[in-house]
Amino acid sequence: MPDATRSTHTMMQNDRAARALGIRIEVNEPGRAVMSMLIRDDMTNGFAITHGGMVFALADTAFAYACNEDEKVTVAAGADIAFLKSTTAGQTLTATAVRRVRSGRNGLYDVTVTDETGDVVAEFRGRSFTTNRPL
Repeated sequence: MPDATRSTHTMMQNDRAARALGIRIEVNEPGRAVMSMLIRDDMTNGFAITHGGMVFALADTAFAYACNEDEKVTVAAGADIAFLKSTTAGQTLTATAVRRVRSGRNGLYDVTVTDETGDVVAEFRGRSFTTNRPL
């Protein structure tokens, strides 16, 4: 099994948070991942819009899969998000993560979260750090 496939397989088996949120892997390849999530009623805030933490969790999950592409564990060193459009229960969000730079043990990834119409909901930038820890 190639290293990227082994890494993804290990992550999928152990990713209880993604399973609990109903996050689905649409595409996963080295340096790129696409994930989707149906927004449920219990994912909305007091204003009946999607809680920002749910949008962040989807983007962060796509980031994690995009940056774990070899036999070493890669973790987030930091991330920022800009919320650009609100969504509500019943909508499906899609996060597309793309590697911008990977240099040594550091990486930079951009994630765009869209709704089912293609409108941009959020822009996320994640910074990764590759550890010495094997999968």
